[in-house]
Amino acid sequence: MKVVLDRIERLGNALPDPAVIFLWLIAALIVASAIAASLGVAAVHPLTGERIAAVSLLSEANVRRLLVEMPQTFMRFPPLGLVVVVMLGAAVAERSGLLATLVGRAVRAAPRAWLTPATFLVALLSHHASDAAYVVLIPLAAIVYREAGRHPLLGMAVAYAGISGAFAGNLLPGQFDALMLGITQSAAQLLEPSRGLNPLGNWWFTAALGGLLFCVAWPVAERWVAPRLAAVVVDGEALKVIGVDSVPTVPSEAQRRGLRRAGAAALLVIAVFAALVFWPGYTPLLDPDAEGYARKAPFYSALIAGFLLLFLACGWVYGRAVGSITGHRDVVRMMVDGLRDIAPYLVIAFAASHFIAMFAWSNLGPILAIHGANWLRGLALAPVAMLVPLLLVSSVFDLLIGSASAKWSAMAPVVVPMLMLLGISPEMTTAAYRVGDSIFNIVTPVAANFVLVLVYCQRWVRGFGVGSLISMMLPFSVAFGIAGLLLVALWAGFGLPVGPGAPAIHLPAVP
Repeated sequence: MKVVLDRIERLGNALPDPAVIFLWLIAALIVASAIAASLGVAAVHPLTGERIAAVSLLSEANVRRLLVEMPQTFMRFPPLGLVVVVMLGAAVAERSGLLATLVGRAVRAAPRAWLTPATFLVALLSHHASDAAYVVLIPLAAIVYREAGRHPLLGMAVAYAGISGAFAGNLLPGQFDALMLGITQSAAQLLEPSRGLNPLGNWWFTAALGGLLFCVAWPVAERWVAPRLAAVVVDGEALKVIGVDSVPTVPSEAQRRGLRRAGAAALLVIAVFAALVFWPGYTPLLDPDAEGYARKAPFYSALIAGFLLLFLACGWVYGRAVGSITGHRDVVRMMVDGLRDIAPYLVIAFAASHFIAMFAWSNLGPILAIHGANWLRGLALAPVAMLVPLLLVSSVFDLLIGSASAKWSAMAPVVVPMLMLLGISPEMTTAAYRVGDSIFNIVTPVAANFVLVLVYCQRWVRGFGVGSLISMMLPFSVAFGIAGLLLVALWAGFGLPVGPGAPAIHLPAVP
């Protein structure tokens, strides 16, 4: 395993900068789209009956869209606004010294031996914070590990594995469960028009998967990842930025006063957001036209603004207490410095945003997903065995297409009714798909947040490259994939319920 990881790291680090890699991918995509369009490659959407044909990126319409809409394409890149908005507040909390003091106290109070499982557990629970977890938890984990005398990149690896690699293992259900099972329900109704699905229909399985991956992640981090990182020298600018080496062993009176004020500010921000959800007759963060978890969708989306206000308010009052902030100009300067730190990410995001957008313009994504689902049908395997190729196909697509819901929207209308006829419930099919969809999240450079994590790593280790990040995360990916596949096979084999009112195996409704 070590030889393989070393080779992957060398090959990956020999690659050019990620921004240039995306330019290469764009060039290859243009050629592939032109060839596919000239050959008439197409697929029929199983839900709408619409014929989806490959479109050349060299067509007049796509060339016009590329050049005319370039600013909009960049600005519509999903993680871009999130990163910038949260960083405005996080920069103040970071440079005021608040994060370093908080983390220093927390780490000194927690047993060092439990740092890895605690970080992974927090990462699992952060799934409901959506992409905000990438911006907040991953860099924070590096600080925590550094304060504990461990390698900061190990903290990033554990947090990244929990947030993205274990995304299919939700200990608590949330809006993503409702989204995925909503797509599944539409597909199931093609066979049974009256079929309804519980939004919690994957809960038992995802909770068990989360617990299993928790048990797997700890030894993988300590026995595989930590020893490899022991030789990686921390030489970046992050130490100067966050000031972790300057945090005293015992907080000063000014720091204790600052923490008390920051705590009061945090409670105020939380109280305001709670009021916007629960205040009688005034609930702007609830969707009055939705039901269940979808009703709280505005609240989940507002978490980004919430993190901005939380970091900004807490960092400001803490800085005033300890003297690192003397006025509003210091706050503005800290924000500017924070945005300066993410400049490399902006360059990469510009190239990544155009690759993802152009992939959608070409229609190659849904065509690949539909044909892959049709291939599953042709295998004619036993019912339980059908879940394994489904898992593998979704994992392969994960290397190419980032959006889990987009892939499932194309695949579900084929695979859900097909497996229902073979006696596999829609909920079990969804669970298997979700396992496969999360396996390679942490090792594919085309993932939107991969480049963000790479930039975070480079703040601590200057020469950390794409290959280094892949080799660091690959042990998690392999272990999670094996564990998830075994759990799917055992769960379906024993016919355990996937969630409330959701069996894994059922009698086919149609002979």
